[in-house]
Amino acid sequence: MAYQTFRQEYLQVPPVTRAYTTACVLTTAAVQLELITPFQLYFNPELIFKHFQVWRLITNYLFFGPVGFNFLFNMIFLYRYCRMLEEGSFRGRTADFVFMFLFGGLLMTVFGLFVNLVFLGQAFTIMLVYVWSRRNPYVRMNFFGLLIFQAPFLPWVLMGFSLLLGNSIIVDLLGIAVGHIYFFLEDVFPNQPGGRRLLRTPSVLKAVFDTPEDDPNYNPLPEERPGGFAWGEGQRLGG
Repeated sequence: MAYQTFRQEYLQVPPVTRAYTTACVLTTAAVQLELITPFQLYFNPELIFKHFQVWRLITNYLFFGPVGFNFLFNMIFLYRYCRMLEEGSFRGRTADFVFMFLFGGLLMTVFGLFVNLVFLGQAFTIMLVYVWSRRNPYVRMNFFGLLIFQAPFLPWVLMGFSLLLGNSIIVDLLGIAVGHIYFFLEDVFPNQPGGRRLLRTPSVLKAVFDTPEDDPNYNPLPEERPGGFAWGEGQRLGG
């Protein structure tokens, strides 16, 4: 019974969110079981381009460190905001969501050549949080019951939290920068006088990922409850 319930809930998670979070959990489990080591996963331009270890372009986005508070914190935010984007502004646009992943990952990898970061998964999570927060500007957030603010400030609050924990804010700044570039090119510039849409999802992605109609049994996650727990609980203004 428990297995059937878990399976049903798991299959209700939208496909991109399900695939990415599952890959992250399985990668972490493989490291914990010592089937692989982080040294086989991290971002290293020399090993990628000179020794053709191209899998590192992907695996450095899948490992968030050993199981602990930092891992759980990142997984919760990754799952929640990735899912809310996929079920919100990307609802019925899976190909566009995959293209955002590819664009964000490519840009982050290019920037990663100039900063001393070996794993980019946390920065990628911040990018997702940033895009969601800018597309939901009127949602009020409650961070650990201490701060109440509107959604666009969430990435900056998370950066401040990282600073308090003694972590490098380069990760957060990278995620914010890539998220802003995507948001500007996709949401801002096309609506400016003389602007146009520069990011166009390739037709091959649309052919592979977009389906003609939605599953009538699909149960989306309520977008009115961002964050999942007390540190990310929110509600729309006036609601």
